[in-house]
Amino acid sequence: MPIWRSFRWCGAFLALISIHVHADPSQLVIGQDGEERVIPIERLRQQADVEFSFHDPYRSREVSIRGLAFAEWVRENFDPVPERLRFAAWDDYEATLADWDDPQWVLVTHEDGRPIGLQEKGPLRLVERDYGERDPDNLRNFNDWIWMIKRIEGVP
Repeated sequence: MPIWRSFRWCGAFLALISIHVHADPSQLVIGQDGEERVIPIERLRQQADVEFSFHDPYRSREVSIRGLAFAEWVRENFDPVPERLRFAAWDDYEATLADWDDPQWVLVTHEDGRPIGLQEKGPLRLVERDYGERDPDNLRNFNDWIWMIKRIEGVP
């Protein structure tokens, strides 16, 4: 086998290891201006200080939520504060949010007193505390909620 093929295999192996290192549901990756940093999910769970109950339209029942005021959290973790945020989820869903500074957004870390994991559509979710006049029986009214968040990136 030519030596260049060995290097190609080595490069592919290193790329897979790199992906594996960043693919950890116990961490949130924050990206901004081409740089990344990692925040342990456990730290976010410990900082969660917003608690409320509401009717979860996806569960069709009342749930108790604990999390962080999202707009405040963004201002503390991004410098400069971005106009938009791009989210990547563990199920490969991606979304960009421009109105992230609405005080209704909550970064959810717990449901019914327990930390949420991947099986509960965690480890982080972005939901609105008050969904106003929207009909909870029409799930399309909640398409902007984001589950299974693994990465948040500032977009200018």
